[in-house]
Amino acid sequence: MAEETKHILQAALSAIPASIRRAVDYEILAKDFIADDIWAYIQDGADKPGQDQINRQAFERWQWLPRRLQPIHQGSAESHLLGQLHAYPMLLAPIAYHGLVHPQGELAMAQAAAALQTGLVVSSLASRRLEDIAETFYATAAEMQIEAAPLWFQLYWQADIEQNKQLIERAVKAGYQAIVWTVDAQYKRSEFQLPEGVTAVNLVSDSQEKYTSHVLDKHIVFQSSLAQQETDWATLDWIKQQTSLPVIVKGLLAPIDVLTAQQKGADAVVISNHGSRVLVDAVSPLSVLPDIKKALGNDAMPLIVDSGIRSGNDIAKALALGADAVLLGRPQLYALAVAGSLGVAHLIHLYRAELEMTMAQLGCDSVAALSPDYLWDVLRSR
Repeated sequence: MAEETKHILQAALSAIPASIRRAVDYEILAKDFIADDIWAYIQDGADKPGQDQINRQAFERWQWLPRRLQPIHQGSAESHLLGQLHAYPMLLAPIAYHGLVHPQGELAMAQAAAALQTGLVVSSLASRRLEDIAETFYATAAEMQIEAAPLWFQLYWQADIEQNKQLIERAVKAGYQAIVWTVDAQYKRSEFQLPEGVTAVNLVSDSQEKYTSHVLDKHIVFQSSLAQQETDWATLDWIKQQTSLPVIVKGLLAPIDVLTAQQKGADAVVISNHGSRVLVDAVSPLSVLPDIKKALGNDAMPLIVDSGIRSGNDIAKALALGADAVLLGRPQLYALAVAGSLGVAHLIHLYRAELEMTMAQLGCDSVAALSPDYLWDVLRSR
């Protein structure tokens, strides 16, 4: 990193509120920086209040069994995923419309991710052009004279198959290194109206078709126009025919679906309940992770987990239960709203510090060393 850039970064970090000492502190402050209707949209949990607690309770079920007097002085949290090096086993998850909380939107997010060498997954519903996001990401890494972290593109399936093809082609040309196909949000209710100036600029239409229903409608969901756009496992094969990039399926929870994804050629899977935003009472990804790991046996298809991760301690628990990496969701928007790009960079640093501290206190000198042996199931002891 150039010395001048270091000095600029250190000076700017002084603008971050002093009360932020942990990653979760950004959520506490963020409400003061985000309009009420946008805050409600970000926090939305399907059609039932408190849905996010399902994910949090899954993490709280597990407590640590540390090992003492273990050498960790040469430890590292580096990991490899799909042949790509990750400084830490975490990426920023694909989230729509960053422009809702910051005027620079995804460009500010790309700067932060690149500066901290953190993988970034860009949403189809980004409020900035996917090419501009990639350019900012790679330019930031080049300016700081560091190796660029992995950059992935998330695909929401569009009714016009040609548009899907064009999105994949654009992502490949712009330098994205994997395609993340989200499969769990086709039927999603949303009444939120985007403010002026915030749109899904990468799509031909303003956004995907959304669920709407009126009392006189003949069709509610079944046989509606939304249902006519559904995908199936053959869609995965079609996506893989469009590109040589790794294809990751995001939004699976059932072990049988993960096995099917592997058999159909998925390169990795994101175990996710979409942050509890889609299906009421959907199981937490962390809860089902051990069963998925058991179903796969010794097969090495990478498993990525999201939903409810709020600290580096949470990341360590996911890794110990069998995840190869995690995606960080809503917190990136909280940090972006509070302190822009530097806020996101600071958030990433806090996650890293919390993860390393947890690993050191456990006696684990590598991500691979984390295992269920370090965990105690609170429910089992009751």
